[in-house]
Amino acid sequence: MKSRRALALALALPVAATAALSACSSSTSGTSSSSAPASTAASSAASTAASSAASSAASSSSLKTGLKVFVIPKQLGQSYFTTADSANSGGAIAALNALGETGTETSGTAATPAAQIPAIQAAIAKGANALIVSATDPTALCPTLNAAMKKGITVVTYDSDAPTCRSMFINQASTAQIGTSEVDVLAKELNDTGQIAIVSAASSATNQNAWIGYMKQELKKFPKMSLAAVVYGNDDATTSTQVTQGLLEQYPNLKGIISPTTVGIAAAAAVLDTPKYRGKVLLTGLGTPDSMKKFVADGTVQEFELWNPADLGYLAAYAAVELASGAITGAAGQTFTAGKLGPFTVGTDNTILLGPPFVFNSANINNFNF
Repeated sequence: MKSRRALALALALPVAATAALSACSSSTSGTSSSSAPASTAASSAASTAASSAASSAASSSSLKTGLKVFVIPKQLGQSYFTTADSANSGGAIAALNALGETGTETSGTAATPAAQIPAIQAAIAKGANALIVSATDPTALCPTLNAAMKKGITVVTYDSDAPTCRSMFINQASTAQIGTSEVDVLAKELNDTGQIAIVSAASSATNQNAWIGYMKQELKKFPKMSLAAVVYGNDDATTSTQVTQGLLEQYPNLKGIISPTTVGIAAAAAVLDTPKYRGKVLLTGLGTPDSMKKFVADGTVQEFELWNPADLGYLAAYAAVELASGAITGAAGQTFTAGKLGPFTVGTDNTILLGPPFVFNSANINNFNF
């Protein structure tokens, strides 16, 4: 409980004069020695802070300005990506503005490769120096993204990866941790017993499929729980509503649903928000606090998870500018400072991890506003 409270305090971030979640991990920020005398520790901390500030200043001064950077989410108009990308929320465009770049958000209005690819092609034609892309498909975008990289354009993926055709991936949280923790949350609520289902986004979404893979592994720890079906709402509210209703009709003994998508969990919650299902079919997954407050308040949902999408976009923007400026190459072990989020270290496969997922419930959800 103490560690949870400490994490929540560490994650507090003001947004529009209220607190919003910051899921940034502090594990890359350095280490300290508990055995050092107080004066020595203070001197060391001061020295480290000064060194970090100097390093940050040197890094910032080496970054190019005036870069054309296009932020290309899975689809325009989805609240999750609006938060991740916009200047008002402190997302990717805010970071690009602070760095002196020209930032533009663009994409299709459907979360499909057919809608996203023309936006990528248009950005390339407009002279993009960097693309920040949430991939709707791990392979369908590759011919276009590889063509961009051949032109010297930096390609950074965020939220959803295209592993074979990008320079770096900004991962919102550990893939394994997201998948396993969602099963653990639901298992706790169901007393480790019952038939469950998954309401996913698109069947081709890289992140969704990876999380579901870890969910299936984690379910092996709970032999009295079984997975009835995985259905796909395509990150569309109407489709997600329909597939949730279909699950309830097809599996009358269903006890729980996991929806690892902000659109899907809100749609599923609306379906379950009736006397027939409330408290009888439990729901968890990945959602934004604002979209889920009503359902937590009335008992339809007990707990769900997420991170701060604005921080994800902000970090992706810094990484893209660092790469496009040649300040880093994306090799494992390289470090850079992402403004207000602090230092980060590049991991294996040119991946940077934002931080751990955070659990929202009735005790803390009103502290957040995004």
